Amino acid sequence: MAEGEQFVERDLRGARFIECDLSDVVMRGVEIAGMDIDAPWLSVGPGLRVNGVDVTPLVEQELDRRFPGRSERRAESPAGLREAWTTVDQAWDAAIERAAALPAGSVDVRIDDEWSFAETLRHLVHGIDIWLGKSVLGREEADFHPLGLGYGSRASEAGSYDDVLAARADRAAMVREFLATVTDQVLDEERRNPHNPANAETVRHCLHVILVEGWEHLRFALRDLDVIAHA
Repeated sequence: MAEGEQFVERDLRGARFIECDLSDVVMRGVEIAGMDIDAPWLSVGPGLRVNGVDVTPLVEQELDRRFPGRSERRAESPAGLREAWTTVDQAWDAAIERAAALPAGSVDVRIDDEWSFAETLRHLVHGIDIWLGKSVLGREEADFHPLGLGYGSRASEAGSYDDVLAARADRAAMVREFLATVTDQVLDEERRNPHNPANAETVRHCLHVILVEGWEHLRFALRDLDVIAHA
């Protein structure tokens, strides 16, 4: 699909748009019954308008209600960030317990060919290596955990699930240990964006990315566990 392309009186029922850029798309006189939109970065930018109403605040408010503690994902102070991390970390502990209660192999099931529960945990490991290890602490990619899974990779080969859990616990501890002694001065310091080194980000921003990713991927994971549990 070319940028600026128009679809007039086209039947797009059942179409799936995966990792597509639909920014500034305009729809007029459309039938959207049953439409399912998943936009992790909805709160970043001009928002989403439906029938002239910006629904972004409504969506964010409901997600904060469903996931207690999510609203603190952009905490500013050291104490606030420590509390925010503890909350999302414990939420993941609960999700891991829930996954353990499902039939054997459930953690490796992919829904709609998206990451499995185990692969999502591996991605969280990679995210911490990128935003805390590389950006904040200046570590080399050679120090990344070998089980980390980045965007753009569909590889599922890994060690055992126990190895994945150990990797996740190790990187969670790395965040916790950093936050235990971080100061406002350090949070204000600038680091290179790990994806765009020409851009500077504060240490605080890097931690916000880790927290936001933690909550967004938890939402994905719980959504898929619901499907698996009711299959």
